[in-house]
Amino acid sequence: MSRRNAFWFWVFVGPFALGLALFTYVPLLWSVALSFFDAHNTVTPTHFVGLHNYTAMLRDDAFLDSLRTFLVFTAFIVPATYVFSLSLALMVNRLRRARAFFRSVFFLPAACSYVVAALVWKMSLFNGVRFGLANTVLGWFGGDPVAWLSTTDPPWYWLVIVTVRLWLQAGFYMILFLAGLQRIDPVLYEAAAVDGARPGWTVLRHITLPQLRATSVAVVLLLVINAFQAFDEFYNLLSDARGYPPYARPPLVYLYYTALGQGQNLGLGSAGAVILALVIAVVTVGQARWLRLGRTDTDG
Repeated sequence: MSRRNAFWFWVFVGPFALGLALFTYVPLLWSVALSFFDAHNTVTPTHFVGLHNYTAMLRDDAFLDSLRTFLVFTAFIVPATYVFSLSLALMVNRLRRARAFFRSVFFLPAACSYVVAALVWKMSLFNGVRFGLANTVLGWFGGDPVAWLSTTDPPWYWLVIVTVRLWLQAGFYMILFLAGLQRIDPVLYEAAAVDGARPGWTVLRHITLPQLRATSVAVVLLLVINAFQAFDEFYNLLSDARGYPPYARPPLVYLYYTALGQGQNLGLGSAGAVILALVIAVVTVGQARWLRLGRTDTDG
């Protein structure tokens, strides 16, 4: 690279690299450092406590319960999003007209803010015990109104949380599946038809899904990682003037109240963030190995 090219390279890349370092890497490293100190109400602590924050966090029932909340959320949202987005992709891919229109319509929710969507779900669709679209529909069939976000037996709040996340992200993963579907050679379907394979589940099972294996692995990995990072919909749906209820607290909501709540224990919160990052890394690597990410059928 010539000196002139190097100069213009840093002119264009330098500001972004500097911003990435200042607003991403420096805070990450400082958070790791804070996790080894007693950092109450300060970001410049002096009392080194070693691994005390980590052991305290791993013994905290509330933090462990937040991880269980994540597991429940993942068990709902990952298969639901996978099936729904794949179904949308299959339908859109079969269209002969207005394919671009429906692709844009289904993708449009991905551009919506999670906060805005959560407030729409909370105030319009599942609002209270007298109002909202859901209770209105129940009333048409003679059903009693339901306090969707405060009923814990049965836990109807999961329906609200899962549906808003499903609406927000299904279009994005539909685009990924569409890209995978368009890479499948049509000759495979023609050969299957010649062999007598019926269109539908047989073709989907033996041709479409195997050809979408790489896309499916990427989608599942992204879904699990995004589920770990759930915050906006939980916080905006369940919190009110009285605070956040004791149920359905994902890890980021719990860490938010730990680090920025009344106690402002930044050291303990940082330790929890590091543990969460390690859990995400372990789960991601484990999934990648289990799903054989990056391997081909000829690999041993």
